[in-house]
Amino acid sequence: MQNPSTTGLPLLFTGVRRFAVRLMVVGAVLCVIRASAAGAEWNPTKTTMIQGVPVEDLTINGRAYDLFEHGVKPEWGYKVPQQDSFVLIHPKNERKSAPLYVVLHSAGHDVLKCVNSTRHIGNHDIYRSPDDFYALYLDCRGNPGDWWWGGMHLRDPNLIRMNSGGDPAPVERRVVDTVKWVIAKYGIDPDRVYLTGISMGGSGTLGIGMRNGDVFAAIKASIPAGIEHVSHRMGFLSPALPGIVRIPDPPIAIDESAQDDTWSAGHERFVKAMNDRKYALLFYWGPFGHADNHLLIEKVNDLVNSFDWLNVKRNEAYPVFTNASGNSKLLWPDDLQSNSVGQVNAFFRWRVLSDTMDKLEMSLFLVSAADLKTTFDIPKETTADVSLRRIQNGPPASGASFRWAFGTAQGEGRAGPTGLISIPGLKITAEPAILTVFKEKSPAK
Repeated sequence: MQNPSTTGLPLLFTGVRRFAVRLMVVGAVLCVIRASAAGAEWNPTKTTMIQGVPVEDLTINGRAYDLFEHGVKPEWGYKVPQQDSFVLIHPKNERKSAPLYVVLHSAGHDVLKCVNSTRHIGNHDIYRSPDDFYALYLDCRGNPGDWWWGGMHLRDPNLIRMNSGGDPAPVERRVVDTVKWVIAKYGIDPDRVYLTGISMGGSGTLGIGMRNGDVFAAIKASIPAGIEHVSHRMGFLSPALPGIVRIPDPPIAIDESAQDDTWSAGHERFVKAMNDRKYALLFYWGPFGHADNHLLIEKVNDLVNSFDWLNVKRNEAYPVFTNASGNSKLLWPDDLQSNSVGQVNAFFRWRVLSDTMDKLEMSLFLVSAADLKTTFDIPKETTADVSLRRIQNGPPASGASFRWAFGTAQGEGRAGPTGLISIPGLKITAEPAILTVFKEKSPAK
């Protein structure tokens, strides 16, 4: 899945690359020595070169950017020394506490090709960040085998075996630590950090993003190349993989995949696991194949950009909708020849009204046809089970009792093993209704 890159940043090269790799190995050894001596200290170095090649133009689309190179932290677990790079693009107009848009490139790209793609609309549009955001582009092509997910996919059972389980690979730890370093260095708003990627980067987005809800507010995976990564890291293959149930509430996840894309195999397992675990998922599909042009995907399914995921905040509660009656029939695994388009949870919207120690109030509603121009028929009402995650004040303890009211309906319940509040069978319409949950301070005796 490659696109020719435009002028500006250098592309991958042949003879020059071989020479540069030799320099990189020497530099990486020195970096590892320094990192080991410094203990927890890790400071990427700003440079004007990537992989030994100078970069003359440090602007793109009217925005300045910084190049960084760095060694590894011992705790990441790399078996051999290596040196990596990343690109940080500034907002067009510098401002404090700007959000951060984090990008994981596809297997056909490296960090430079990825950034170059943003020069023109229509070229891997998912890579393009809003002008008022910082944008972080990481690389996993500089070192052999350092894929976002360890190369885990159904086409290679041996790679699945090697990278299976819930323990993150070194590259996953590198991604998270790099994001945290950028947040601190550039004064990023820590509650508005978003992760996205396409193909291999889409698989990495799910596998890395879902495990790190304390870092990412929301994530968006475009044509992810497999769901094995996230299935292993989130323990979807086991009823109770040790340690998984205690991770932070995951970010809201958006997934756009095509039934005629062989990389989408197994999505029925992913959708079921997200529903069963009560994790927030908006899923869109259609016969757009392994498309790398986001605008073309939108022409097939006009819902893919309808949810404002870049305004989700990490420090705000959100509802999870499961078992919704308004969902389309899933095509996986038995109807992959269909030309139909579909969605899961695409029409739900909400607004947090209050989140105090005693209660949480949230307005729930369906998007209206007046606010969303689409070829889909938007239901006038739908029923769904509603769970509440990222409660900020007084999150309930395991087994704690609670009372709830929604319109004229009301009831009682008990929080699940991790303190999750879930309410079955709410009827949601285009007319906003307030869900109020009265929280107990401790489990009922």
